[in-house]
Amino acid sequence: MVPFKGTPEQEAELLKAISELKGQKGSLMPIMQKAQDIYGYLPHEVQQMISENTGVPMAKIFGVATFYSQFTLFPKGEHKISVCLGTACYVKGSGQIYDRLQELLEIGGGECTADGRFSLDACRCVGACGLAPVMMIDEEVYGRLTVDDVEGILGKY
Repeated sequence: MVPFKGTPEQEAELLKAISELKGQKGSLMPIMQKAQDIYGYLPHEVQQMISENTGVPMAKIFGVATFYSQFTLFPKGEHKISVCLGTACYVKGSGQIYDRLQELLEIGGGECTADGRFSLDACRCVGACGLAPVMMIDEEVYGRLTVDDVEGILGKY
């Protein structure tokens, strides 16, 4: 788990946004969107700041953060890995590739390595079904993968 590294400037920017938005009906989503824009994700500490400054219970904030796919509770790594788990890729073994990446990186899906180098996510389709199974690292597409390919590919980064 990557430790939270918020700055006083980020906190001031979030508090300003909260004060501007909190009186408006339906302000929680825009506040959370602004917070994610500022920090890049919504860790517990940021959710707590939102709760303390809006009066919205932590449980509700966490519920919104985990319900909507636009929000993430974990930072993104320097290199973003995305494994396609769409039908064509999954049938050809992308689930095992995803599992192997979790083993090698020692993180779960949606998480970031402790050194901040890699984050791992699953996606539903990258539009490269003919190359199944597929993963992307940043903008680079790797296709026709096997579990044995994964470690060598990671070594390039």
